[in-house]
Amino acid sequence: MDTLEKLQSISQMMAIEPAEEVNPTGQLTNTSPVNSSAGCSAGLDAGFVHNAIMPGGKRIALLKTMQTSACERDCYYCPFRAGRDLRRATFSPDEMARAFDELSRRGIAEGMFLSSGVAGGGVRTQDKLIATAEILRRKYNYRGYLHLKIMPGAEADQIRGAMQLADRVSVNLEAPNTQRLARLAPHKVFLEELVRPLRIIESIRRDVYGGGGPSSTTQLVVGGADESDREILGTTSQLIREVRLARVYFSAFHPIPDTPLENRAPTPPLREHRLYQSDFLLRQYGFQFDDLVFDSSGNLPIDTDPKVAWAQRHLTHAPVELNRAGRSELLRVPGIGPKSVDVILHERRKGHLRELTDLRKIGVIASRAAPFILLDGRRPAYQLPLW
Repeated sequence: MDTLEKLQSISQMMAIEPAEEVNPTGQLTNTSPVNSSAGCSAGLDAGFVHNAIMPGGKRIALLKTMQTSACERDCYYCPFRAGRDLRRATFSPDEMARAFDELSRRGIAEGMFLSSGVAGGGVRTQDKLIATAEILRRKYNYRGYLHLKIMPGAEADQIRGAMQLADRVSVNLEAPNTQRLARLAPHKVFLEELVRPLRIIESIRRDVYGGGGPSSTTQLVVGGADESDREILGTTSQLIREVRLARVYFSAFHPIPDTPLENRAPTPPLREHRLYQSDFLLRQYGFQFDDLVFDSSGNLPIDTDPKVAWAQRHLTHAPVELNRAGRSELLRVPGIGPKSVDVILHERRKGHLRELTDLRKIGVIASRAAPFILLDGRRPAYQLPLW
């Protein structure tokens, strides 16, 4: 295969690797390929260059690919698992760096997310990822965005080397604990191969970068191992606290032909969406894990926004007075986000908020907030939903 064919063949199954593609509302952004209307050559519609949102909100064209789609691991859900009848593609570090440099110089790709199958062990595979990044930075003088995957079992010195070259590094946990991982990836070791690298990353950030340095993320497969949302978000909240993950990506399980889980039902996309919403409550809205509302099976209510579920339980009979509440209280109200809290606090200096129309003018989703607030001591009049 030539370089373009390799990129195309890998792109067909890269959906299992979410990266920089979820916006702050938890809605999936448009991850279709960047089209060729801006002078890009044929082949871009193959799906390997994506419109992506970077840390900080900037949108760029992101090459999303793998060093190799060959893999010696036999993860039950993965299209690249060992033994599956699949045409494999492998790039040498020079070839991958050269391919990206060509895409970058032609204005086709501005950044790169580079993952890999495990071939010859995690350490050897990590060396190839680092070599690619070194060639990009030193030979081609690339200074743009680079996200490198950390392989299972990577050594501390390799992690440090990857962090010297990348803007973001990530480790795929796949599952929330050892027991669930065994049902998805029986030959991965949860604590030693996956959690340990995340702890090393945070240690390097603290000791080498003074708390700064490259951000880190992880990914969890949702619904592939009968895990509950409580398990997923329990692990998520712990890692946010302990290793300062910048993001957790949730990937709804989809069965892949010729894998052990090919007959398992796909996970509803709405379940994935509820997890993203809950993650943002933990990360940006001051919620704690114990604030989240789960049903008797340990899952989030599928038909209710998790912030609304909390408000229905706590604010229906104790509404928040918008003209006196502090930031943390305001953030608990559905329809009010961090930006609208800032506006509310600013507007209150000029006078009281008295009507729902006042809220709409400043960006509050008044229909969502109305059941849970007071305006000058009064519940605002609002129309009940018809369903």
